[in-house]
Amino acid sequence: MDYFSIEKEGKLKCLLCSYYCQLKPNQIGICGVNKNIENKIECLVYGHISAFNIDPIEKKPLYHFLPSSKSLSLGTVGCNFHCSFCQNYGISQEKNIDTTNYISAKDVATIAYQRGCESISYTYNEPTIFYPFAKDIALEAKKFGIKSVFVSNGFESSEVIEDMVGVIDAINVDLKSFNESYYKKSLGGNLKQILENLIKLKKNGIWLEITTLIVPTKNDSKEELMQIIKFIKENLGVDTPWHISAFHPDYKELDLPRTSFDTLKMAYDMAKDEGLQYVYIGNVVFDNSTFCPTCKSKLINRDNFLVNYNKIKNGCCPNCGTKIVGIFED
Repeated sequence: MDYFSIEKEGKLKCLLCSYYCQLKPNQIGICGVNKNIENKIECLVYGHISAFNIDPIEKKPLYHFLPSSKSLSLGTVGCNFHCSFCQNYGISQEKNIDTTNYISAKDVATIAYQRGCESISYTYNEPTIFYPFAKDIALEAKKFGIKSVFVSNGFESSEVIEDMVGVIDAINVDLKSFNESYYKKSLGGNLKQILENLIKLKKNGIWLEITTLIVPTKNDSKEELMQIIKFIKENLGVDTPWHISAFHPDYKELDLPRTSFDTLKMAYDMAKDEGLQYVYIGNVVFDNSTFCPTCKSKLINRDNFLVNYNKIKNGCCPNCGTKIVGIFED
């Protein structure tokens, strides 16, 4: 795909995220890493990785996508959001790009293969802003049979979402709130667009899991949590996994308390009462096993990010034959 369109007066419209920044010559977008240079938009972080690790896929978190496998995780600097509680603010809010080290898309894929990773995760900062690099890595990775994962704020452009089909295999989207004002003033993007994007991602067949970081006084009311739950139920399906994560003080939100377990359990119980089949609690000690929604058999036993056993066979519960949604290997 073309990552920009030509506008009036020498401006170029960036097509990576839903801000659709219109950039004058030598102007950089909101993300801080895409720039109008000589009549094209150049991704300044292409090949310049700022974080590079091997993680269990459960850490993304993805619980219904290749359980217990390893994922090569990478990110760059920059972000199109400005969340005050960002745990990776050291890179996401950084504008200075270290260009002294370059790694090609082919070399990233080769490293993933050599290290026995079944996927590559584009994470730590918002991968949409370095989609040209992520896509090239993903295409190289497919030559090794390696899948690709986005961990995203969900503010992709419609063009990128369409282009992701056949390129990106799974995505975990942070649905950070159900308050339009909070999104615009404190986070970035806009709620309406993110909700539309979630529906598009689901329709396009990209495996989708949702995460909500519950931040005290910001998005922890019963009313707002119920709005999130009902959106998932009515628009994405009761079988879409929802990860509820506990907040801890970080970056600019050092005065807020940690999320109480009672609040997390309240959200969990509300979701289960509404019929969501796969609800998980993160950042605290909790039994995050996967159970069959029909016979209630424990199918995947997890201890934090460690999978102790996985009984799913051919994508089904071996006890009653119920289809378990996700991407599994036998």
